[in-house]
Amino acid sequence: MEMKIMKTLETERLILRPFEESDFEAVHAYASVAENIQYMLWGPNDESQTRAFISQAIAQSRENPCRNYQYAAVLKSSQKLIGGCNLAMIDDDQAEIGWILHRDYWKQGFGTEMGKRIVEFGFRDLGLRRIIAHCDTENYGSYRVMERIGMRREGCFIEARPASKFSEKKYGDEYLYAILKDEWEVLQEISYYNSLPVIFDGFIEIPELTDGEIELYCVGKKPAIPEKKWVPAYDFEIRQGGSRVGEISLRIGYTDGLYYGGQIGYGVDEQHRGHGYAEKACRLLVPVIRAHGMKKVLITNNHTNIASKRTCEKLGAKLIRVARLPEWHDLYKEGQRYVNIFEWDTGA
Repeated sequence: MEMKIMKTLETERLILRPFEESDFEAVHAYASVAENIQYMLWGPNDESQTRAFISQAIAQSRENPCRNYQYAAVLKSSQKLIGGCNLAMIDDDQAEIGWILHRDYWKQGFGTEMGKRIVEFGFRDLGLRRIIAHCDTENYGSYRVMERIGMRREGCFIEARPASKFSEKKYGDEYLYAILKDEWEVLQEISYYNSLPVIFDGFIEIPELTDGEIELYCVGKKPAIPEKKWVPAYDFEIRQGGSRVGEISLRIGYTDGLYYGGQIGYGVDEQHRGHGYAEKACRLLVPVIRAHGMKKVLITNNHTNIASKRTCEKLGAKLIRVARLPEWHDLYKEGQRYVNIFEWDTGA
């Protein structure tokens, strides 16, 4: 069995390493200040409490398997310790994460940086299935970090924790956030597709798009609408013998929404189905796809749509995953809950 041991992690600006006895002054500088730990369940610390924490963190870092990964967050630029984060095992495939920063380093993205890296460590290195985090409902900075790293708010628990240090109340309310491994993998895939090259200097003149059986006739060129995060798009009629048999669209670009909605969308009129027109129409789009510098496009379909799934398979598209739709997506609002995500490499 592979043992789970502590190892040093890096982010763009930080080194995340095990705590050391010499970290006392830097840790006590934030752990002893009420403003800095007002939403924590502990503190403010006296010196003995901070020393006890460091000793415990060091001991935990040496355990094999490690059950609580306590990391000191150190600036690469100056080697100054500015906070910490941890991942504590709940059981074999679940863990809870948390973080703290010296108040001089708030609102600079360090919390998000730590959070992303510790989540990646949990899923990629430890093979976790689910990661959770808790915070006081008044701790806006903390739950915004949770949202930025892809976590979902799963619940709000009333009077579930001691109130913040400056509250007149005895108890405070608590948010629970969580992220599943497959949700995290989707975020990595979205980031990858959004990084792919696209060329758009305006709509092109559409060449003749025909295979001798069907043709694509451009009926619309829709400009981007940035405020809605809509990319430029072409709309075509699929025609056979001069008569419409269906429609197909091509969206130029990559966005979070298009990961779930795809660059290509099609529909064949009911009386003309069963002739492979959707597959043939997709292939006729290749010159337009290439003209915009795109190599890989996504085609998505309702996970119950067997005909559309077969179209993708005939194209040679690769099924990436069956993805759960986020609540903000239009397809979710229309009643869908899952979509097949296919990647089609056009060889551009």
